[in-house]
Amino acid sequence: MAAPWRLGWEPRLLRCVLGFGGRRGLAVLKGAAGWSAGRGASRRWLHSTRRLQGEAVSAGDALCEIETDKAVVTLDASDDGILARIVVEEGSKNIRLGSLIGLLVEEGQDWKHVEIPKEVGPPSPASKPSVPHPSPEPQISIPVKPEVTPGKLQFRLSPAARNILEKHTLDASQGTATGPRGIFTKEDALKLVHLKQLGKITESRPAPAPPAAPTVPLPAQAPAGPSYPRPMIPPMSIPGQPNVAGTFTEIPASNIRRVIAKRLTESKSTIPHAYTTVDCDLGAVLKARQNLIRDNIKVSVNDFIIKAAAVTLKQMPGVNVSWDGEGPKQLPFVDISVAVATDRGLITPVIKDAAAKGIQEIADSVKALSKKARDGKLLPEEYQGGSFSISNLGMFGIDEFTSVINPPQACILSVGRFRPVLKLVQDEEGNASLQQHQLIKVTMSSDSRAVDDELATRFLESFKANLENPARLI
Repeated sequence: MAAPWRLGWEPRLLRCVLGFGGRRGLAVLKGAAGWSAGRGASRRWLHSTRRLQGEAVSAGDALCEIETDKAVVTLDASDDGILARIVVEEGSKNIRLGSLIGLLVEEGQDWKHVEIPKEVGPPSPASKPSVPHPSPEPQISIPVKPEVTPGKLQFRLSPAARNILEKHTLDASQGTATGPRGIFTKEDALKLVHLKQLGKITESRPAPAPPAAPTVPLPAQAPAGPSYPRPMIPPMSIPGQPNVAGTFTEIPASNIRRVIAKRLTESKSTIPHAYTTVDCDLGAVLKARQNLIRDNIKVSVNDFIIKAAAVTLKQMPGVNVSWDGEGPKQLPFVDISVAVATDRGLITPVIKDAAAKGIQEIADSVKALSKKARDGKLLPEEYQGGSFSISNLGMFGIDEFTSVINPPQACILSVGRFRPVLKLVQDEEGNASLQQHQLIKVTMSSDSRAVDDELATRFLESFKANLENPARLI
């Protein structure tokens, strides 16, 4: 990502960028420095830093923040200048890559008379935030309903059908409802439009009267006779004020949550998930961790789990695979994706070549990447890819859970909390005694197309052996 470039005294072409996590696209401006989005189209949110037109900025000052699907990227000024124009306002959504978002001129130039270049122009209307048109009165919006004629059959309309009928001034009573429970569907409305184009029906809906603005919603009056074949249950909800009957509150979803929802749905609907669970004894790991802490080496139990999974994948490359649509593909690298919860949703930064890293190096990588993930500063190469995922909810007191596979990976390991368990053991002389052990329960979700149950079982047996012998990991 690049900030605007400073122009010399003679005009020259400016090439500046905003792309996915630092990929450069080009936009060409003349006469004034500007910053813009790269080529292509993608959803973007713009967050300003409260800059004002005519304000002087210095090199390195933050101009705005752009929220992509997975991160929030800060756009900094690369030189001193005057902020001449703010083309895209704060909070704008769906900004097209390649569109102009602002202009910067040199100090001393007349910034008030700088015009937006015609060849670039302001962003398309799709990039501006969607703002509903205000109603004539600031009252609760009440949908305009057609008059109910006694004895005339009424229909429950789908949203798409309602829009089509209103656009072509048609009435649902002129057609037949074929949807479930008597719903008038989009296809039914399109049939009416086709009949109208053939001249077989005419516009019969009266023009709607100007909507009234009652201060108190009027209760619905019962029709004179049974006009519906069955009651409309539940009633249609409409946006409105909180705690008002028949209304709801819409919660805006961030781009990353939309991506997560899409990928989770695709994973659960297209991948045959199988689950395998095993208990691991953490006694040796906890002792090894205490020894490292005494040497001022701070590591967590999760760092040992990451290392154990990476070593096991190295030993069993048949699990280190991905599904490419036709069959399993064995990967030449062991990169572990670690699930990190953020305010924007779950993201999985990747520990590259984890099998070759030491415990302390893994711990340092996890801490740095987790902080960048929570700050929304991860680069694409830091969260894309990975051959195996680990999700640990032990710090939240969860005993056991299962995770959804992160495609195209074939497996994800779910780790619960370690808990004390009394076990009966025998010494060398055969004397039995109760001893306390610290156990954790790990569950692996695997893609049955690439990793069958027998292979998954052998993987967890090897993982358990490696984790319970931390000398193999340090």
